[in-house]
Amino acid sequence: MQQRTIKRPVEVVGIGLHKGEPIKLTLEPLDIDAGIVFYREDLAMSIPLSPSSVIDTRMATVIGSQKGFISTIEHFLSAVYAYGIDNLRIVVNENEMPAMDGSAISFCLLLDEAGIVEQDAPKRVIRIKQKVEVTEGEKFVRLTPHHSAEFDFRVKFDHPVIGDQSHSFSFSTQNFVNEIARARTFGFAKDIQYLQSQNLALGASLQNAIGLDDHKVLNPEGLRFENEFARHKILDAMGDLMVSGSNILGKYESFAGSHKLNFELTSKLLSDSKNYELVTVNELRSREFAKSFA
Repeated sequence: MQQRTIKRPVEVVGIGLHKGEPIKLTLEPLDIDAGIVFYREDLAMSIPLSPSSVIDTRMATVIGSQKGFISTIEHFLSAVYAYGIDNLRIVVNENEMPAMDGSAISFCLLLDEAGIVEQDAPKRVIRIKQKVEVTEGEKFVRLTPHHSAEFDFRVKFDHPVIGDQSHSFSFSTQNFVNEIARARTFGFAKDIQYLQSQNLALGASLQNAIGLDDHKVLNPEGLRFENEFARHKILDAMGDLMVSGSNILGKYESFAGSHKLNFELTSKLLSDSKNYELVTVNELRSREFAKSFA
């Protein structure tokens, strides 16, 4: 299996979650071994994707520096992970990614429009060699060795619609599109009202998130999946793990994980070479893993 980029540049305009203003997003192909690079067009500033670029994880994964940043990259990166893309430039003219519908499906469609092309270099993945775990009270995120890419997430909220729910997902591009990509982010009306009073989440609406009051879902169309909340947490986790710059071969498990814990997990993983090895997909001799990106 070879490295991947897109065949042609594509662009789309969407509303930013925090400013509520239109954002132009352009995707451009890059050469082999260039990696995933974000670019602030308004600042003429490149931000390579790596854990060292992460500057905030409180409400979303944010990369950048004091000069400038790009927020809410995780939904887009989950699609990059799912499509197995290794080299790509992501250009925005604002300090956040467009929210689209609050899921990853619009980004999948954009990548479909761009087309995927294999390049003249082998694709490398991060293979987990031993258990890596981060805990915070009863919350945890964990990576363990596995012959395929697996995700298992459990959430628990004191809310009648959410409650205690989970989802297990065996990775393939098609499984991602079918099971995960359409799962939307969610928020509570009382929290959104407070954030908007602080000039945050100005673009949040029922068009780009699941809204909840104390008792019910506010979206007229309801949920897309019975356990949409757990599925979206897997979407977030895939995007957060992609901050490593590579697909991961192993099993991810979490109870009540967050962007913060996912970032700490990725940082801990890469901090010790005993935890992982960077190998080509061909070295894995796993036809099934290669086929998962078909």
